[in-house]
Amino acid sequence: MGGAGRRTIGKFLSLEGGEGAGKSTHVRMLADALETTGLNPVVTREPGGTPSAEIIRGLLVDGDVDRWQPMTEALLHCAARLEHVKNTIEPALAEGRWVITDRFADSSVAYQGYGHDLGGAAIDRLHQMVFGDFQPDLTIILDIPVDQGLARARRRQDGEDRYERMGIEFHELLRDGFLDIARRNPKRCTVIDATEDTDTVHKWIRTIVYNRLGVELK
Repeated sequence: MGGAGRRTIGKFLSLEGGEGAGKSTHVRMLADALETTGLNPVVTREPGGTPSAEIIRGLLVDGDVDRWQPMTEALLHCAARLEHVKNTIEPALAEGRWVITDRFADSSVAYQGYGHDLGGAAIDRLHQMVFGDFQPDLTIILDIPVDQGLARARRRQDGEDRYERMGIEFHELLRDGFLDIARRNPKRCTVIDATEDTDTVHKWIRTIVYNRLGVELK
């Protein structure tokens, strides 16, 4: 798939951030807003988003914190992402639909590159080899202090807590990673303060979608 050209129809949006930043909530709210415009968005997530990738998800979000070597973990995420892109994202974009995903490649850069110390450049090279220049048209990074995010995440009690159980230092590193990704990719990424109330954050997201992609949401 490496070297695939940019899409000419459909838009691809990703929401990123650390644990408890509110990505899932805002993916749903953004999708509801897009529905009012008649865009019929596809809502998806990583790891996962297609049956084969959901199998890999179970290997990544459950179990002991140290069950994988960092590069093994990065490769598992990449494998799940390839299934996701080929079976869910690209077909939807080809139909002219918008796709909103809860996490994409920036999470690998932040979690494995920064958090697990593989280096962002190594994860970028892996992405380039497998996906070429395929990236979201817009990435919204929800930023929240680590202690607040983890407190929110622990209230979910959904059982998928392997990453949440990693140390505070890990989570500080991945937060720094997301902010660095935004600094290095200003045309694609924008950062929102996720400590604000849900309605305020959603209003900011609507404004960003209008300013960056020209679609006004109610």
